[in-house]
Amino acid sequence: MNAFYRHHKDSISFHYRCFDRMLLNATIQPFQQPERVVGFFSSYRNIYPVTRNVLRDIASQYKNWVTNRLAVWKAPLLEPPKDRRDEFTEPYFRGAQPDQIVAIIKAREPARILYSIESKKTCGCHLEFKYRWVDQFNFYLNDRKFGRMFVRVCPYFPFPARICLNQHHWLAHRMKERGVRFKQCANAFLSCGDPKILQQLSDGLLPYDLIACGQKWLGYLTPYFTERERNIAGCQHRIFFAQVEYCENLVFKRRAALDQLGDRLLDANRTIGRPDKLAVIYGRRVSKSHSGKLQTTIEDLHLGNPVIRSYHQDGSVKQYVRDDRILRTEITSNDISWFGLGKAVENLPKVRKRLRGINENYLDIQQDILETFVDRGQLQKLIEPTITASGKRIPGLKLDHPRQLALMHALVRFSHVAAGGNFTTKELHPIVAETLNCSTEDYKLGSLRYELSKLRAKGLVEKIPKTRRYRLLQNGYRLCVIFLKVFEKLYAPLTAGVLDPVSGDANLRGDRISNLDNLYLAVSTALDNLLEAVGLEAA
Repeated sequence: MNAFYRHHKDSISFHYRCFDRMLLNATIQPFQQPERVVGFFSSYRNIYPVTRNVLRDIASQYKNWVTNRLAVWKAPLLEPPKDRRDEFTEPYFRGAQPDQIVAIIKAREPARILYSIESKKTCGCHLEFKYRWVDQFNFYLNDRKFGRMFVRVCPYFPFPARICLNQHHWLAHRMKERGVRFKQCANAFLSCGDPKILQQLSDGLLPYDLIACGQKWLGYLTPYFTERERNIAGCQHRIFFAQVEYCENLVFKRRAALDQLGDRLLDANRTIGRPDKLAVIYGRRVSKSHSGKLQTTIEDLHLGNPVIRSYHQDGSVKQYVRDDRILRTEITSNDISWFGLGKAVENLPKVRKRLRGINENYLDIQQDILETFVDRGQLQKLIEPTITASGKRIPGLKLDHPRQLALMHALVRFSHVAAGGNFTTKELHPIVAETLNCSTEDYKLGSLRYELSKLRAKGLVEKIPKTRRYRLLQNGYRLCVIFLKVFEKLYAPLTAGVLDPVSGDANLRGDRISNLDNLYLAVSTALDNLLEAVGLEAA
C-alpha cells in the first residue's frame, strides 16, 4: 500500500480501487479493408458492385428496425439533451428489469464509415473509409451483470460501435450475489461490510467478462448478419480500449478530516506539475520531443469541489473529493498504447497493473510533498515588510544580519525560563551587546527596540498588555533556534571549510579525521545531492 494511505489510515474507514468508466471501441476487423467488404457482398449477398445505394439501403433498414422495435422494448426514442446524458437518462433506469433497454438517444455524431466512390467514366465504383457526421443510436440499458451501460451503434456499414461500462455497477451486482452489505452513492461506495471481498471482486474482473457482455449486445443490436456469416465470415465485433479510468478511493470517517486534508493538498500541490515530478508519476522520461500537455491545473468539473489534474501526453491524473467523504485519485488514459500496452481488451490485467501503479506513484508523491519542507512562501513573507493596521511600514527580518542574530541569541537564553518566559528590553540590552562584541554605548537601546519591533510585526514576539514586558511565542522560539543553528552550526563551519580550509586536513587518513568533521563532510555531500535533486548545479 502507498505511503499516503499508511500515513492517514487512522482517519480512513476503508479503501478500494477499481476501474471506473471504460469506453470500448468495437469494430468488425475483416471489414476494415474495403476489398474484403467487396468480397463479402459478392460471396454471401450476391451483390456487386457495392454502390452508394446499397450502403444507403443498409442504413435505412437499420433505422427502420430500431423504429419497429421501440414498442417491444418499451423504450422512448429521445433527442440528445443539452446537459450530461447520464443525468438525463437517470429517471429511465428506475425500476428497470435485467437486460432491459430503457431509452435510446438518437444523435448526430462522427463515425468512420464506408463510402462508395462512383466513376462516371468506367461506370464502376470503389470503397473508401471516411469520417462523416451521421445519426447514431445510443442504447441505454440495464445489463444483467454490468448494470447501467450504453451501447452506441452506427447504422452505416460496417456498423462501428462503442460500449461504455462502469465497474462500480458491476461490483454492486457481485456484492449483492455474495450477500455483502454496502451503501452506494452514485458512482462510489460509501460503506462496505467486507472491504476485502470488495477488493477481491474488483481485481477479479476478467477480459472474458467484457467480451461476453459486449458480444451479447453487439450481436443483438446488429441483426444485419446471419449466424452463418458470423461464424464463417467472422462478422463479429472485436473490442478495444478507447478510454479507460482507474480510481483509488479513500473513504474517510469524518468529513472534517477530509476537508482539512483537501485544503493542504490544494496548497501543497503547486509543485507537482513540474516535468520531473510527472515523469516519476507516469514512469516515462520527458524528452525534448515530448508533445502534448505537461502541467498541473486546479479545475472545477462541476463536482462541488476543486479538482487537481496533472496532464501528461494522452493521460491525466485527477484528484478530488466526492460525496463529502471520499478522496478519489483517478488515472485516465485516452491511448493505452502510450504505455506500451495493446488496445485489445484481452490486455485488461496488464492495463490494471499499469494504471494502478500510476495512482500509487501519485499518492506517494502527494505524501512526500505533505511531509517534506516545501517552500510555500512563508520565508519570503518573513523577509517582506509588514504594514500595520495604522499604515505604519515595518521592515522585514534580515535573518543573516548580525544584529538580528544577536537578538535571537538573547531571546533563546534559558534565563528567560526562570522569569516566566518574559523579559524587558533593558534585560536583553547587555546580552545582545555582548553577543555583538561591543558595549551598550555602541549598541543603543533604540536599536534593540527597532530589531524587536520586526519580530513583533511577524507575530513571533508579543507585548504583555499593561506592562513593559514581552513574551517570545512558541513559533518564535522555534524559528530563532532554527536560524541560529543553520547559521552558526551549518553555514559558518561549511563556509570556513570551503573558503579557508586547514591545509593539513587534506593529508589526514580517513580514520584520523574527527567524527564532527566527518559529519560536516557528509552534510556538504548531502547538500550537493540536494542541489542536484532540485535542479540546481552544485558548485
